[in-house]
Amino acid sequence: MAAAYATLVSAMNIINSLHHHPSPPVSLHIKQVESLTQKINFLLEFVEGYNPHLGYSKEADPLECRIADAAYAAEYAIESHIFDEDCSIVSHIFDEVKNDGLYEALEKVIEDMASIEEEAKEIQGRFGVQHQLHTKSTPSDSSRSSSIPQQSSMVGADDVKLQLMDKLTSGLLHLQIIPIVGMGGSGKTTLARSIYEERLIKDHFDICAWATISQEYVIRDIFAVVLRQFNIGVADDLNEHELGEKLYKHLYGRRYLIIMDDMWSIDAWDRVRKYFPDNKNGSRIVVTTRLSDLASTLPNSNSLGMELLDEADSWELLSKTVFGKEGCPHELEEIGKEIAKSCKGLPLSIVVIGGLLAKSKHTRECWEEIGENLNASVVNLEDDERCLKILYMSYKQLPIHLKPCFLYMGVFPEDEEIRTSELIRYWVVEGFVKAVSGKRSEEIAKEYLKDLIGRNLILRSTRNLEAKKWCQIHDLLRDLCLREAEKERFYNSASDNVDISILPPMSQARSLMMWNVERELSPLNMSLLRIVKTKWGEEDLIFEHVDQLVNSRFLQIRCWGISGGNFPCSIWQFWNLQTLIVYSYGEVITAPIDFWCMPRIRHVKFKNLRLPDPPNDQDDIVLENLQSLGKVFGFKCSKQVVKKIPNIKELVFKNGEEYYDDEMSCLSNLDCLTKLESLDCFLCTRSAINFPHSLKRLVLRNNYNNSSYGWEDILDKVGALPHLQKLTLEYGSFNEGKWETTEGQFRSLKFLTLKDTDNLAIWKLESSHFPCLERLQLLRLDNLQEIPLEFAEIATLREIDVVYCSDSVVVSAKRISEEHEDYYGEGALQVLVDFEIV
Repeated sequence: MAAAYATLVSAMNIINSLHHHPSPPVSLHIKQVESLTQKINFLLEFVEGYNPHLGYSKEADPLECRIADAAYAAEYAIESHIFDEDCSIVSHIFDEVKNDGLYEALEKVIEDMASIEEEAKEIQGRFGVQHQLHTKSTPSDSSRSSSIPQQSSMVGADDVKLQLMDKLTSGLLHLQIIPIVGMGGSGKTTLARSIYEERLIKDHFDICAWATISQEYVIRDIFAVVLRQFNIGVADDLNEHELGEKLYKHLYGRRYLIIMDDMWSIDAWDRVRKYFPDNKNGSRIVVTTRLSDLASTLPNSNSLGMELLDEADSWELLSKTVFGKEGCPHELEEIGKEIAKSCKGLPLSIVVIGGLLAKSKHTRECWEEIGENLNASVVNLEDDERCLKILYMSYKQLPIHLKPCFLYMGVFPEDEEIRTSELIRYWVVEGFVKAVSGKRSEEIAKEYLKDLIGRNLILRSTRNLEAKKWCQIHDLLRDLCLREAEKERFYNSASDNVDISILPPMSQARSLMMWNVERELSPLNMSLLRIVKTKWGEEDLIFEHVDQLVNSRFLQIRCWGISGGNFPCSIWQFWNLQTLIVYSYGEVITAPIDFWCMPRIRHVKFKNLRLPDPPNDQDDIVLENLQSLGKVFGFKCSKQVVKKIPNIKELVFKNGEEYYDDEMSCLSNLDCLTKLESLDCFLCTRSAINFPHSLKRLVLRNNYNNSSYGWEDILDKVGALPHLQKLTLEYGSFNEGKWETTEGQFRSLKFLTLKDTDNLAIWKLESSHFPCLERLQLLRLDNLQEIPLEFAEIATLREIDVVYCSDSVVVSAKRISEEHEDYYGEGALQVLVDFEIV
């Protein structure tokens, strides 16, 4: 039903977008709009309650397919007609003027929907309320989260965890390879992650890194991921061997721990092994794999096997998943133990079914129904098939609005970490998010994501303390997504090593995401594409078809340069474009005046973008949806510009020498952007600047050679920001090489980074000046004498990173760690030191 629901919501969103667009590209007959809206709303209500079967089926329900086809036909009629309108934005007024082709196509859609509506009403009359989907969620249901403690997923693995820790810290000096072997979903990665985050392990090794291999892997990318974890820059032109050599040099002489997660091929090991030196100092490599044969072929290895949980541990894990520390009510314990037993000891099955139970009503009747369905689905099945059926049951019980979002996770490569903000944008532009009065689509999508995480169907992670949040999906759940998507004809996902020309007809494709290889675009109907995401070097493929992309909503282009710096002007005229991201190393790209007339635009990101002045005769046009904008070269923050972007949340700009005394810069107007949360700017400190109190993240980059006056001239304003959590100061200088903070500043600051402020020599503060600080990062501070010892008194401080600083700074960081340990206990503060240039 996911495809039917998603297509209905998407069709309704298209109609609403046209209705509210100031210059709609096509006219729709008002009576057709009314009829379509009525029928789509009825069918939406129907599919939200329609649940023909709970058991697993290899075939899609015919009625669901008919609903999806009809809704898609409405979308196709409208979007293909927009392309026929000479690929240009033509102003129309919604009236009753008929366009024969579009009118006739929509009449056919309305007739088909009317036929489906009659069948749906017959089903409703036959089954009544009994046919309603019993898992249909309410706002209170959606807000309930399982809130699983991380340690709960390690239930029953204490012995193997102790064995692993012993192997990692034993006195054996030769490089040891330690495979962790077990079936999918048995907890291999969870065990490795648990060990990786142990303070004892981090203290035992000089450096640690994590790399996910997967079935499809690129060795160069694996090396790049590891090097970046060591704060080592990775140039785009370095090949696999050059990066391997760089890694070898960094590991040489150090006691290191490398986790190689999800390895499927001995070839992957053979290609990386020579770049891991045996320093004869107790270094270790942990490999997780499902393949016992692969583990046995690894040199100097001694495998650990992940056993399935017994009944007692299965129930403990299920109980903790559903109730956390609260414990299970007595009346649910008996049926709960039966449900746990049905999972046959596989941790993934237990936590996923636990996510379902956590969101369901905590009544015996509800749990008994789930238990009966579970037992009926998994009786007499082998392990892999049993796990699939349990996962399928959790999917089938999802509220209908979550199903398309969950299935969409299958389009990403296996083990891919996905930025949550980007995932939310995909859901929005694909049209999965049903409009709710008074709420932005992104806010609704965030609630969807939170719900799926609470059900343990999507995993959330952060790459480090200051990184934005990322998420991913277990590969067994991804397999389920791919199966269900294919069955429902929701999407057809092709891996990068598949020639697109041999796929089924793709004239109806709506998304084109290129991960690693070039593909021929000719089988695609470019005019219907909503999402286009390319890799480096494919700009010619896109630019030669750009005039066809009139219905695109998300366009991301990565290229080495744009010929002549001429970016196609037609892109700025696309009626429904919401996200435009261009990563290009070339000239500054100047946007046309059309930029200020893009009512649907939400996110604009360029390497260097110059904006024209807003048109004087169109003060009534406001980019109310624009949330992120950057990097703008020479940002003119005039009152006129501020009025145009009232809801901006993220802004990146660079103002050069020409804006030193230019009144048009007007950075004092920044405080008028009352929704701004993230500001990243390269500026001249001589410009007067006012910051909005809404800021949570601030990156200030000063002219490296500018020493007319120092950072402290604006840090009084920065320190007073009430919600600021992250601050980065790069380049620039301090008057007389000294920084002295005062009481009451930086009350909410959690992350502080100082980079290349090379004249800073003396730093004075009191511990109360940074009461919430969690991470301090110092990079290339050549003249700093020491880190103030008062940092040792900050209870919240968890990490100090020192990169390419003086020996005295390193000594003071270690002294702070020792004193912090006296105050707050062993392992509370970690100091990381690296002399590699970032």
